[in-house]
Amino acid sequence: MSAALENPSLLSLAAGFTDNGSLPLSCVNAAVEEIAQKDLKETLQYGSNQGRPRLRELLSEHLNQWEPELAVTPDSNSFFVTNGSQQAIYLAMQVLCEPGDIVLVDRPSYFVFLEMLKAMGVRAVSIPVDENGFIDGAGLAALLNRFQATGDSVRIKAVYVVSYYSNPSSRCLNSEEKSALATVLLANGLIVPVIEDAAYRDLYFSEKPETKSMLGMKVWDDFPKLYLSTLTKPFATGLKVGYGFCTDSDWLARMLHTKGHHDFGSANFCQAILERVIADGRFERQLSVIRPMYGRKMCVLHETLLHEGLEELGWSWSKPEGGLYLWLKGPEAIDTSLESKFCRSCIAAGVLYVPGGLCFDDDGPSNYVRLSYGVLNEAELGEAGRRFVRVAREFVS
Repeated sequence: MSAALENPSLLSLAAGFTDNGSLPLSCVNAAVEEIAQKDLKETLQYGSNQGRPRLRELLSEHLNQWEPELAVTPDSNSFFVTNGSQQAIYLAMQVLCEPGDIVLVDRPSYFVFLEMLKAMGVRAVSIPVDENGFIDGAGLAALLNRFQATGDSVRIKAVYVVSYYSNPSSRCLNSEEKSALATVLLANGLIVPVIEDAAYRDLYFSEKPETKSMLGMKVWDDFPKLYLSTLTKPFATGLKVGYGFCTDSDWLARMLHTKGHHDFGSANFCQAILERVIADGRFERQLSVIRPMYGRKMCVLHETLLHEGLEELGWSWSKPEGGLYLWLKGPEAIDTSLESKFCRSCIAAGVLYVPGGLCFDDDGPSNYVRLSYGVLNEAELGEAGRRFVRVAREFVS
């Protein structure tokens, strides 16, 4: 894939980057000027390991807007700031798991997380889903029974789900699915830490997702919970500021102890910039710009695939209501994996995608594709879609 990206004529629908044209350069410049005018030299010094107190206070207010019944206090020490939410995910796994342990993951799941687990010697096991992709409570119960029979249930150390506009599927877990997941785990005595990755929750196109976080659902009360999100995708990825909210003080303390060994605290200056733009409403104004923009870009790619006849070629997908991805299912006879003829043909045609097989554990199918509409402009998205369909047409049996 790296070699393919060296081709300047290649249109990449692979990288989950954000839109370059909408990056808030003037907003960041104004924030930096304000910091300089107030002579806030402390922003260029080391900050605290847990993150700037005022930024954590603002994050608590942001979470309260999503989950008002939680009534998170402004001085809550349950928040911590990280180098993107990716660092928080790694910290969680580093303190919870040993090689040979098991983490239950959504199906499909964030492929970078799956690669991380593999590198740590930790086994990812998919939570069973039905034919429509919804969590299958009965299937999960049967899976856990098998683990009980083999003695492997003691190795299950965590549950990880991307619950809003998932990477890669762009769907949200509904309340029934979240409740079923907790109910089955409780019935099997598995009160293990749960990680809810909400990195895309702010990126709805027009209507806010109605489903509560696991944080606000009573059925999850007994579970240690880590809610993760980021300020990078909804604002500026280059600032690399993410955050976590953890309900378990011991788990949080262990993550912060390990984080101190990583970096002594995330970049203080980047945090100071985000602190200012959130406090004066510029963060929300940026969201009001990019939400409809990503909705338009999604529609361009979605409608191009339809217009060019991809459905008639046996492909299917759902039109998302937020996030950055289209999740395509190809005919079962088509192999879309990285070394496949289909993938190489797409690269030769000047279009790149993420093979969907990367988003499953070992028994996953190989006929899925993730397309990102975040980076390319609308004209490029249309051309990339046409190139993809031309290749798909060549593979009709």
